Amino acid sequence: MCARLQGYDLIGITEMWWNGSYDWSVGMEGYRHFRKDRQGRQGEDVSFYVNDQLEGMELHLGMDEELTKSLWVRIKGRAGTGDITVGVCYRPLDQGDRADEALYRQIGAASHSQALVLMGDFNHPDICWRDDAAGHKQSRKFLECTDDNFLLQVIEEPMRRGAMLDLVLANKEGLVGDVKLKGSLGCSDHEMVEFKILRAVRRAHSKLTTLDFRRADFGLFRDLLGRIPWDKALEGRGAQDSWLIFKGHLLQAQERCIPTKRKSGKNAWRPAWMNKGTGG
Repeated sequence: MCARLQGYDLIGITEMWWNGSYDWSVGMEGYRHFRKDRQGRQGEDVSFYVNDQLEGMELHLGMDEELTKSLWVRIKGRAGTGDITVGVCYRPLDQGDRADEALYRQIGAASHSQALVLMGDFNHPDICWRDDAAGHKQSRKFLECTDDNFLLQVIEEPMRRGAMLDLVLANKEGLVGDVKLKGSLGCSDHEMVEFKILRAVRRAHSKLTTLDFRRADFGLFRDLLGRIPWDKALEGRGAQDSWLIFKGHLLQAQERCIPTKRKSGKNAWRPAWMNKGTGG
């Protein structure tokens, strides 16, 4: 009832607990329901409700889909707009490297879409999105995945006990806007996130920039980093402080030696280091 009153077109839900012993319907009037159940792992299911007025089709993005708790739906665009791929994901804290890699392959495939919005609980509380840094190996791998696929993280406030676990990612600047936290639903300790997908921006040129490695001065780059007395600079520092110091020097050298260019065109999703003869 709340969904209809609010007029939501899409509703993504994580950590659902589908239990066949209860005779209840998960359907909702006015919405088409997509769901992915994880056999033997209760509380890890994901679900999408799509307004009946939208034309949605579930996507299958490669092998090892049984390893991940993710669901992908393509929404057909109306007149003057293109299609949008939306995904919902739940990544449990104990997820292993194999499942993570399968998820990253799916994200990479989905990022080829002209417009992608991915939401969900990724359980990486140690990531600092402002500094693009993380303390744990798995979190750094996730950051690499988002960077490689030019995904923008739009949530700015923590939604669960001071931790930023629930994220909304988009592959275009301005694609997602008007983000609001709406409080928790029932006994959940996560807050609901409300946002708008601004489909009109899909026809606009992206204002994102990327590093132009073809015009980089790598000789000067190596020289600048080589001048730094690293033993002294990092002496007595912990892993996190050392990383921030190294990152600061790296970014300073990058700013001097590697120019930027606007990322646009049909191949804009490609990582900057890929030339016309590589990749697909």
